[in-house]
Amino acid sequence: MATYAIGDIHGCFQQLQHLLEIIDFNPAKDTLWFTGDYVNGGPEPLATLRFIKSLGDSAVCILGNHDIHLLAVAAGLVPKLNDREIGVDEVLAAPDLNEITAWLRTLPFAHYEPAFNALIVHAGVIPSWTLPEILAHAETMSKVLQSHEADTFLSMVIGNEPDTWDHNLTGWPRLKFFLNCFTRMRFCNEYGKLDLTSKGDLNDIPAGFLPWFQLPRKNKYLKIIFGHWASLLGKTGVANALAIDTGCVWGNTLTALRLNDWKRFEVSSTLVETF
Repeated sequence: MATYAIGDIHGCFQQLQHLLEIIDFNPAKDTLWFTGDYVNGGPEPLATLRFIKSLGDSAVCILGNHDIHLLAVAAGLVPKLNDREIGVDEVLAAPDLNEITAWLRTLPFAHYEPAFNALIVHAGVIPSWTLPEILAHAETMSKVLQSHEADTFLSMVIGNEPDTWDHNLTGWPRLKFFLNCFTRMRFCNEYGKLDLTSKGDLNDIPAGFLPWFQLPRKNKYLKIIFGHWASLLGKTGVANALAIDTGCVWGNTLTALRLNDWKRFEVSSTLVETF
């Protein structure tokens, strides 16, 4: 039995299938963790969603910013925006759209497995949060997304404010900060302020900020697996921060990380495996 974490797919369905062949995935005994962002950019977002949904208990699926945006667009709450609209039309026109969006709404924003002391999120977490706080904040969002207040929550997907953590945040501003943190963050400062506009790599750090995983963490021994930040190409320089979005949709690779021994497997965007 093996557990594999797989980075952002973005509709690259054929590459995903090839990667599963490389790792010899067996749904009867193996488990897949996905970092989210199943759609947008790649050629087969609908096939990707349908396949991952079909995996059932063989998969742990985290929500990413593109998935949340898809839910908001499907609900008629926000318009399609720039890079987030690529591939959305095919999904919106699908006869099983309601089943897909209902399934997406059940997915968590974080998952922790004690056996590996590993947490998976889409983008990141505030370094000052403890593991119980991280899981509680993620659960708070999940409960709202599955409640009668889901539309209000989804209508907040656009916008950067609030961008600074404050224990005194309440109500919708608190939930909006959680959403920005779990699904969009890259750079942060020691006070919990996010820079949500910069998208560079480790050579392009905005003044006054650091990559969130380079700041001192409350859970320094906790392994955090994340996607979202394709320009890192899987390299963080931090032992317990494991970036696995390696930019398949941008012409690079799709990565699987085996948690049993932390070995990586990759296939390129042209379906030629690399190791």
